[in-house]
Amino acid sequence: MNADQQLQTFIMNALREDIGEGDHSTLASIPVEAHGKAVLKIKEAGILAGVAIAEKIFRFIEPGILFTSFKKEGEAMQVGEIAFEVIARVHTILQCERLILNTMQRMCGIATLTNQYVQLLKGYHSKLLDTRKTTPNFRLLEKEAVRIGGGHNHRFGLYDMIMLKDNHIDYCGGLEQAIEKAYEYVQTKKPGLKIEVETRNIEEVERVVKLGKVDRIMLDNFEPALISKALLLINGKYETEASGGINLSNIINYAATGVDYISCGAIIHQARSLDLSLKAKIIVE
Repeated sequence: MNADQQLQTFIMNALREDIGEGDHSTLASIPVEAHGKAVLKIKEAGILAGVAIAEKIFRFIEPGILFTSFKKEGEAMQVGEIAFEVIARVHTILQCERLILNTMQRMCGIATLTNQYVQLLKGYHSKLLDTRKTTPNFRLLEKEAVRIGGGHNHRFGLYDMIMLKDNHIDYCGGLEQAIEKAYEYVQTKKPGLKIEVETRNIEEVERVVKLGKVDRIMLDNFEPALISKALLLINGKYETEASGGINLSNIINYAATGVDYISCGAIIHQARSLDLSLKAKIIVE
């Protein structure tokens, strides 16, 4: 299933969850043929994300809506600004309202927090990565929000990269065994699939460098000084990634080592939703 199909499935299921047998509040009070206008009001400063998704949610119910964006994805937003305007059936606006707000508020929060990390990394070689620490069935949009905020997406799931973490290594019987099996798997079954291996100490880094057969080495829960030592051993032969306990207060220390990537689950799971509202705009004849 590609990204567009995933998004359509998400919208369908989310609307079904909310509307159920029918939006009785709207059915009871608004004529089916009534049309109206609504605007997305920004009530908290941050980075805007999710406008394109909002339009797709509206069009899922009513393809012929008139949708006008006033601000771009990834643009800084200020209190009182209007992100977009929509003209559609009032039933469409009211049925989509909560899903759009829930989605955009979450995406704006992630994009805003991600951008704070990205701003700190300006001038450094390191790139910011997200992780799989996401909300089930909402990963596609959470990772899109990371991208909008200026970060980079790590693997989307278990299917698009081999990552040998501590449990894989322990279950397999050891570091070398896990790498050898993964390498053979890629050569015979999934040519081109990248292999990343997690290391827990300098001794494991030395063993990986000696064996090879990987694309990236993760330095998990290494202090910056130890990362610098590991980078000397790796000597540019493999991509490198720092992970574990990294936050706004210490990310510059990790970037200063010159590591290629810094992964941070907090940009998603610690993000706070921002305040937005979808308000009716009454058209005076």
